Amino acid sequence: DTRYRSPAPQRRLCPLLLRFVRGNLLVLLTVSGVLVGVGLGMAVRPLGLSKAHMSYFAFPGELLLRMLKMIILPLVVCSLVSGAASLDTRSLGKLGGIAVGYFLVTTLIASGIGVTLAFIIRPGEGRVSSDKEPADSFLDLARNLFPSNLVAAAFRSVPVGSEIESMNILGLVLFAMVFGVALKKLGPEGEELIRFFNAFNEATMVLVSWIMWYIPVGVMFLVSSKIVEMEGVVLLVTSLGKYIFASILGHVIHGGIVLPLIYFGFTRKNPFSFLSGLITPLTTAFATCSSSATLPSMIKCVEENNGVDKHISRFILPIGATVNMDGAAIFQCIAAVFIAQLNNYELNGGQIFTILVTATASSVGAAGIPAGGIITIAIILEAIGLPTHDLSLMLAVDWIVDRTTTVVNVEGDALGAPERAESEEPLSEVKVEAVANAREMEETSPLVTHHTESQEGAPEAVESVL
Repeated sequence: DTRYRSPAPQRRLCPLLLRFVRGNLLVLLTVSGVLVGVGLGMAVRPLGLSKAHMSYFAFPGELLLRMLKMIILPLVVCSLVSGAASLDTRSLGKLGGIAVGYFLVTTLIASGIGVTLAFIIRPGEGRVSSDKEPADSFLDLARNLFPSNLVAAAFRSVPVGSEIESMNILGLVLFAMVFGVALKKLGPEGEELIRFFNAFNEATMVLVSWIMWYIPVGVMFLVSSKIVEMEGVVLLVTSLGKYIFASILGHVIHGGIVLPLIYFGFTRKNPFSFLSGLITPLTTAFATCSSSATLPSMIKCVEENNGVDKHISRFILPIGATVNMDGAAIFQCIAAVFIAQLNNYELNGGQIFTILVTATASSVGAAGIPAGGIITIAIILEAIGLPTHDLSLMLAVDWIVDRTTTVVNVEGDALGAPERAESEEPLSEVKVEAVANAREMEETSPLVTHHTESQEGAPEAVESVL
């Protein structure tokens, strides 16, 4: 009997292992690329490559950075226009307004925690002095918010403490959000253009998912070339270790202290009892690095384990999965300050404010996929006029930081959907303009739900994507 039973565990183990490899293939390939890049860089370093040979050696990595920069403009404009135009503010009601306000405020707090920790821990060390007055920096910030030429804003900004020409992200963000609200106000006349931006955003997300599969190759050459050209490799490794420590510490502070205190302040209930019912989705978030993949189990656990009304959970959680990226805001702000310090670049008050606003605004419609935050870091660097070539360092360790990032993102969504008091009125129907893309369901962020009529005539919620 035993000889017939013994192969059974092996037969069960193989499909599980295969499923794990398929589900985490991109992460495994990225980690492999980092390890191979480190070995390749250490092997090539003694050869003393010339400047021309170094440019050839780093070329595959340069292509990755160019792809990431290429996608910034359509990603920012289309996602923010779609996000601003998708919600019907008249039907959101009081609960929707409070939810969106909670998400934006907590993300802004997270950005502040990230910037503060980066200046305290100083993972990138040194800086240089700047002779630009703070008043001039804030005036430049205001000028960037209202660009005189939108076409020129796609490749030029008013220098905020810098002479480097770069994309005016701040101006494009403000215009895209206001333009999306204006399209929604037009009613039927603006629907065609809203659908255009929705489709454009979906196509952009497909491009992002394709670029992600090139990351293992690109990061291998980026890491190896960085090791070859760096004089102090030990100093670089130490700086990256401090960056990882600062990011994880920020996630612990925000997820373990700030969010529970906010929950307790509004509900007067134990936040950790609430979170104890969410072990499964939080574990899923840590394993998959995807807030989108966690959404179904999060809704189920919030309703069954914590008693949250389904009208609230199925309204709040999908919105939070799109507009609430507390964990991402923390590591993105730390990364921006880290890169500035690494390049001996002093950030003035206007640039720090730009980092906070850009990190918060970029979370609206951000892709809930592994390594999706790297593109947002590129957006922040463009906004403050910093070079993007050091993104290779972020890519090399993103697979570590991204896990705690996703956990904090998901925790913030869940704590925004507390149990409804019995005296509250049921949530009214919320109409949303959203275009579904079933083929790329895993690569995009869920926005909210739209309603269709079931056979009995009752509204039935159907998951949609931005």
